[in-house]
Amino acid sequence: MKNKVPIDLKEVDFNNPEAKKYYNKDLFSVVAPKYDFITKALSFGRDRSWKETLIKSLPNAENPSCLDIACGTGDLTFMLADKYKNGRIEGIDINEDMVALSKIKSTYNNVVFNVSDMHKMEQEDNSIDIITGGYALRNSPDLHSTVFDLYRIMKKGGHAGFLDFSKSSNILIQKIQLFLLKLWGSFWGLVIHRNSDIYAYIAESLKYFPDRKRLKSILEDAGFKNVKTKILFFGFTAIVFVEK
Repeated sequence: MKNKVPIDLKEVDFNNPEAKKYYNKDLFSVVAPKYDFITKALSFGRDRSWKETLIKSLPNAENPSCLDIACGTGDLTFMLADKYKNGRIEGIDINEDMVALSKIKSTYNNVVFNVSDMHKMEQEDNSIDIITGGYALRNSPDLHSTVFDLYRIMKKGGHAGFLDFSKSSNILIQKIQLFLLKLWGSFWGLVIHRNSDIYAYIAESLKYFPDRKRLKSILEDAGFKNVKTKILFFGFTAIVFVEK
């Protein structure tokens, strides 16, 4: 695995899809070996519970085709496999190191992992029943393009659930959330990597990510219906559910 430390966070242009994409690839090569630990630490141990809530809220199905985007080390992917034992489950991530760790962890016959860009998905139109994403949409190089592509590949009647850090539409609350999130992320970046930017990135990326109301509008504009948001952890995180 790579040990390269990403460039200074202040130098990253988050409005440039290519710049964000390649920063993410470098960043998550550094993060990958500690990813399972840091998701627990940053969430005060709540990460798994949030993911379980997401999976439990998805509809029952006999043998669905499922896709977990930006799968990381496979937490949601494996939960999908447990829920849909006869389903076909694929986890994709742009980072080769994350995918390699997922493959090592996997004990499931109905799960495959592939290196793939959620910004340019290879799945066929109307081919996926269930889509999940843990901290995925916020890391998309081009959110609008990703959302429209998700709609393209989802079958009519399909469902999706996305867990991520979230922010209020209230500007004052936003500022407080971003300040606290940056402080917490910077602390863990220094503790684990001796680089505060590694997890301060979360707050910086959230700054450019739409608030909950705007995200709902973007998903509806793409064609999704019944867009519902479950707010978690005082609004610092949320799960967004959609249907096609």
